[in-house]
Amino acid sequence: MSAVDLPLVVGVDGSEPSLRAVDWAADEAAMRGVPLRLVYASLWERYEGTSLAQDVVGSPSEQVRAEDIVAAAARRAARRQAGVKITTDVLAEEPEYALVRASRDASALVMGTRGRSGMVEMLLGSVSLTVAAYAHCPVVVLRGSHDNQARSATHGRIVVGVGDKAAGSAAVRFALREAELRGVELEAVRAWRCPAHETTDHPLLAGEPARLHEERAVETLQEALTDAPEHVRLRPHAVEGHPRRVLLAASHGADLLVVGARRHPEHLGLQLGRVAHGVLHHAACPVVVVPEQP
Repeated sequence: MSAVDLPLVVGVDGSEPSLRAVDWAADEAAMRGVPLRLVYASLWERYEGTSLAQDVVGSPSEQVRAEDIVAAAARRAARRQAGVKITTDVLAEEPEYALVRASRDASALVMGTRGRSGMVEMLLGSVSLTVAAYAHCPVVVLRGSHDNQARSATHGRIVVGVGDKAAGSAAVRFALREAELRGVELEAVRAWRCPAHETTDHPLLAGEPARLHEERAVETLQEALTDAPEHVRLRPHAVEGHPRRVLLAASHGADLLVVGARRHPEHLGLQLGRVAHGVLHHAACPVVVVPEQP
């Protein structure tokens, strides 16, 4: 199967946030012309509990089989986008392992925000964090809506965070493709800071270190966007501040926030940097984490 034929995979568990992810992914699959694969890992509730949506059961007290959950999700996707090919899988294993493995044969993997009880939509669940950290394809985590309704792209703007290694960035390539596909503007953001030890008290030299750091940030943006298609509208933006704070501010009024996460196979622990971890928890729009090579 070629890359253009790979399905869009959605992790479902019967909750309202996961069904919102189904809605969003159905729209994406229709736009991309790819199949939609709905995956339910039956041990999900062991980790975060399952608050089932009314689309799945008549009352919350009913016992529902895994097959009922994926069938309800498939019906919902078909109602939303009748022309999309839909397949379902029920896997009797831990969700993070099942979804990371499914990511090997996916164009992207979509998840709703999953938190415990009152923490839903505030902090990300452990499954979402683990999948975003180890997946082999871009992972979309739907943030920015608190009423469990999928939002169409209305802002006409995608934001991508540009890191230190701008040349060949998978996150930038992904963001450029998304902007081209949607016909929207791409805002490429590079945060910069002037270390305290580089400042000077001399009034004629006070701005020099800051200016040099800003110029380097602008050069990094130019390098990152060298191969951008001519018809994609670009907005390079060098901003002074901490990268996480800068990107969180940029997420307001954006349809997507794209960040890269470098994979270090020799390192133990979550393969997410502080910036990706922070925006996954607090961004005001859907976040895409794109694997980067070390």
